Amino acid sequence: MKKLILAISLLLCASVLKAQTDSLVFTDEYLDTVVLRRSETINDYSMIGVNYGVTFSTIYFNPTKMGTDFRFHPTYFSIMYTHYEKMFNYLPYFGITLGFSYSHEGCTFNDNPETGYPMGYVDGATDISITTVEMPAMMHFHVDAAPTKIMANVGGYVGYRTDITRSGIWMDETYANKFRDYEYRFDYGIVGGAGLAFMFDPVELHFNILARWSLQSLYQPDYYNEVFHPYNTYYYRYANPVDISVTAGVYFQLTKRSGKTKKQLKKEAKEIVYGSFENNSGQDW
Repeated sequence: MKKLILAISLLLCASVLKAQTDSLVFTDEYLDTVVLRRSETINDYSMIGVNYGVTFSTIYFNPTKMGTDFRFHPTYFSIMYTHYEKMFNYLPYFGITLGFSYSHEGCTFNDNPETGYPMGYVDGATDISITTVEMPAMMHFHVDAAPTKIMANVGGYVGYRTDITRSGIWMDETYANKFRDYEYRFDYGIVGGAGLAFMFDPVELHFNILARWSLQSLYQPDYYNEVFHPYNTYYYRYANPVDISVTAGVYFQLTKRSGKTKKQLKKEAKEIVYGSFENNSGQDW
């Protein structure tokens, strides 16, 4: 008797569930509001771009010099090539970026409010501006959330100090636009920063902040100057430029950022044509 009651109960439950399923109908109005989301695959793509911006530079002195301040330079320019590559053919967050840049180094010294004279100087100069050309190469990290992209860079650079402009009330005017024999012109160091991009395929707008630390001192650490450093044999002096650049750039994608590339489409077409031929080649006619 119990088995009969259990069987009848199961049949009743099945009938109710079937009736509910049959009554589940999606109206046209509901279907029109359904949004189907699909994940976007990021390709291993490349791009090239130009950047323009401004630079705030200073110099880290050791021993410390009093009154050092940032100097504003209105011209920063670079041409950069970037290539993205998925790590393990799966993680689309990495790439490399390298190119050429035109920038500046230097600093200025504040005046002492009590005396009105500069609080510090370098060989008599209280305002220094150095023009540089560089080749930066950095590891590139990015997280895409179309149409935006968050970026970070870290790497190094090599460069050359092409020109110098300096002034000061105690400076020898002979060197106002001339490097001294004990001043280094070859430059190298570390560079990195972060930024935000807006992607309108195939164009991207990039906004970055880059920090650069020169590992090459401006001058020989034990140089001799009979006026300002007559006792150079007792200790060393270092002057390492530090720069912060704020830039805006326009980049052009050289290959497709997402979707199937021409290479992938050609491969699929080849597989369709030759694959069909190979599949049919064993058939009897």
